[in-house]
Parts: sequence; C-alpha cells; structure tokens
Amino acid sequence: MYNSLLFEVKEGVGYITLNRPDSYNSFNEELSAELIDALKKSAKDDAVKVVVISGAGKAFCSGQDLKDVKNGDQKRSLGDSVVRRYNPMIINVREHPKPVICRLNGVAAGAGASLAMACDIIVAAENIQFVEAFANIGLVADSGGSFFLPQSIPYNKAFEIVTLGGRFSSNEAHAWGIVNKLVPTVDDLDAAVKEYTDKYIQSAPVAMRLLKKMLNKGMTASLREMLQYEAYCQEIAGSTEDYKEGVNAFVEKRKAVFTGK
Repeated sequence: MYNSLLFEVKEGVGYITLNRPDSYNSFNEELSAELIDALKKSAKDDAVKVVVISGAGKAFCSGQDLKDVKNGDQKRSLGDSVVRRYNPMIINVREHPKPVICRLNGVAAGAGASLAMACDIIVAAENIQFVEAFANIGLVADSGGSFFLPQSIPYNKAFEIVTLGGRFSSNEAHAWGIVNKLVPTVDDLDAAVKEYTDKYIQSAPVAMRLLKKMLNKGMTASLREMLQYEAYCQEIAGSTEDYKEGVNAFVEKRKAVFTGK
C-alpha cells in the first residue's frame, strides 16, 4: 500500500515504520502523506488497540528532507507546507483515539523530534539524540516543537535549545519526563514496547479514548472547565458495556475482558 513506510496490524497493534533509511527517514511529500493516511486508517480500524511508530535503520526521523527542498522549488510556501503536511501529521497523532507509542530507535530531528514528542508514550534507547536544528538554517520550530518543549521543560531551557539549534539526549529527556522508559540498547526496545502494548490491548477502548481527550484538554483548560468535562466524559464511560464488565470482573476477582462497547 505504501512506498515510504510500512504498516502492519498484528495482535491488536498497528505498527507504523518510517521506511526511508537511506535518508534517515526524513520527510518528503510522499512520506508525510503516507504517515497521515496510515494514522487515519489505524484510527478507524477496530482491530487496532494501540499504535507504535518507529523508524527503519539507524534513525527514527531526521525531519524534513533538505535535499528534497534543494532539488525542488525553494520559493515554495513553507507556511503552506507546514499547514498541509506537518500540522495534520501532529494532530492525527495527538487526536488519535488510541494510545500512540514512539519506539525511539535513533536520532529524532526537527519535525521528527516533534513527532516523537507528540506521541503518548516514548520508549527510547540510551543516548539517542533529539535535535532542534531549525535556527541553524534560518527557520523557526514547527510541527509543535514550540508547544511540546515548553510544556515539558522550563522555558529558559526550551529557549536555549530552540534558539541555539541545540540537542538533548534521550537520557536527559528521560530525566525531564519527556521519555517514559529508557533501555540500554536498541535491541532492548521491542521487549520494552511490548510491555506497554500488552497492557493497552487489554484496556477499555472507550475509556482510553476519553482519557486521551481529557489529558490533552487539561493542558490548556481551567480547573472548572476540566471538572465539568470530567463529569461529561464519566457519563459516557459509565454507560458502556465495558464499565459493567469492569465492575463484574472486580467483584468476581477475575480479569476484565473489554470489547469497546
């Protein structure tokens, strides 16, 4: 189905692998379009309970393919490219109705770093680099870079990184709370990712969808707004068959089997 990425659904997990290893999985028009399409397909597929995004080869994603820009029309509207390609990609990750896990196997630069930080869970190997190099070529952060970093680390540190074209390691990101789980090597990633996917496969789909919406809304809403929204979402969750199953399983001291109904 795709030329620049791999998409496979296996045992409830939708695996999306950026597959341009010769260019460190940098984004060209095709890859960004295919990623958006794969995200939309996984969102609609009831067989997918959780999504894992990774990169083929040594990198996760090195951002925009600058060779593609150099060989193309350099007078094109970068704003249009951001709105048309990168913003939908980030929104489709952030508003995906299922948990999205980043399997950080290599460098994440520019839009690639933003893609990683847009995910709900990041599992990374040690000493992987996040690179914010926009300023080095006379550009500004995009794809949510100016949103995710100040949400995760102090403003002064975020300012230093983005204005000086800086970088930080997965070890630092783990200490800051950006990375959820840090493993010694890339070879250890699959087992660590599986610990998460095994749990999400067995979770209640409606509750997961609502919780993700709530946490995203909670980043910008007031306490009063969130208290009202929590009541609204709880009414929805409480009307599901999964809620009844969860209560029965608790009383009967067995594992709940959720169906998403």
